[in-house]
Amino acid sequence: MQIAIISSSVRTGRKSHNAALHLKRTLEETPNTVDLLDLSTFNFPIFEERLKFMKQPSMAVLDFAERFRKADGVIIVTPEYNGSFPASLKNVIDLLTEDWKGKPVSICTASSGMFAGTQVMVQLVFPLWKIKAWVVPSSMQVPKVQEAFGDDGSVLQDAEGWERRTKLFLDDLGWAMEARRRMDS
Repeated sequence: MQIAIISSSVRTGRKSHNAALHLKRTLEETPNTVDLLDLSTFNFPIFEERLKFMKQPSMAVLDFAERFRKADGVIIVTPEYNGSFPASLKNVIDLLTEDWKGKPVSICTASSGMFAGTQVMVQLVFPLWKIKAWVVPSSMQVPKVQEAFGDDGSVLQDAEGWERRTKLFLDDLGWAMEARRRMDS
């Protein structure tokens, strides 16, 4: 199966990206194919219109859309910014509104504090439900992300715990992708 990981932070010095790299490293050890969609590399402008209504979409927009559409499932990795998620993530949700419909989506939240981005879950789930994304009920919260994962996605502490939590998180997404595949066939 093809899994896209959306690393949504574009902030300088971001640490949630380390959680995305951890998930990528873990998925590379499975039969799945993984594609890291790092929003900081796309440099999207502020949202103007959905892709289907754009007269001349940029190559970055077309590349992102093609890679997103190929995915059987999506993992969103997001930091919590003042109780919500970054505008960069809202951009891509609105950009491809129709393409999210029915797509299994798992959410990984991260913060530098102890609450692990729990407040962002409420803010993010609602727009995904609104556009009919299939939000997988289990999630992965990363407290003190700067202490959990290195800049290359390596686990810095509690390797056994992160291995167990990551496996459960990815297994639930895998179940949803397989269920979706069976529904479509």
